[in-house]
Amino acid sequence: MAEDMSQKILEGVLKPGERLPTESELCVHYEVSRTVVREAIARLQSEGVLISIQGRGMFVAEHPHAGKFAIDVAELNTLPDTIALLELRMCVEVESAAFCAINRTEKEATEIRKLMEKVDALHKDPDSVDVHYDYSFHLAIASAAKNAYFHRFLHFLEPIIVPRFRLGHLVRPEFKDEYYNQIHDEHEAVVAAVEQQDPNTARESMRTHLLNSLARFRALAQSSGLGDASTKGTGQFISFMEQLSKNCS
Repeated sequence: MAEDMSQKILEGVLKPGERLPTESELCVHYEVSRTVVREAIARLQSEGVLISIQGRGMFVAEHPHAGKFAIDVAELNTLPDTIALLELRMCVEVESAAFCAINRTEKEATEIRKLMEKVDALHKDPDSVDVHYDYSFHLAIASAAKNAYFHRFLHFLEPIIVPRFRLGHLVRPEFKDEYYNQIHDEHEAVVAAVEQQDPNTARESMRTHLLNSLARFRALAQSSGLGDASTKGTGQFISFMEQLSKNCS
């Protein structure tokens, strides 16, 4: 019922500002109980689609689909879609790092370094770890930025982007140490800027880190024909990792 009403609002069948039928009328129309109607109304209210006006009833909100940001996981089945989401993430995280450098406390700076060293020391088998194995490090930086929306947005993205690929899609086992060392160098540049309270360097260091991540995904997308995330492009991807190895040496 809630989905049907939401679709009618989206299609303009129920227009912004329009009063909903009464509860009894909705029961008859959908052939459901009052409990089902109330649950559907409550859900649409919580999503900002409907508003209640005391003494007058329930109305369609003036901007019913503007209050809730959502990402459909079903749309992220290909590498290009995932790359687009990572580009969005980068726009937020670059400034998050700058604000972290400005607003962090000494305790937070110490904790961020400890977390970085712990995460970067693991060097797990690439086939057993997520690509974004360092996400807790990024969340710590967002938290210390002292803007709750940075942290809330990245926390919102976490279950969407973190489990999507294993690191083994990007890194062959023989190159794992070089890869982990490069990531550590990128992390170190961000943390050093945060410790020195240098927002410009923190911003650019985070930009470099995330741009490098995007480059690795774009190379994987190209090697796999812009298809689904599978291992079919891994063999062709070896030349990219060989170049990465040279850059790290």
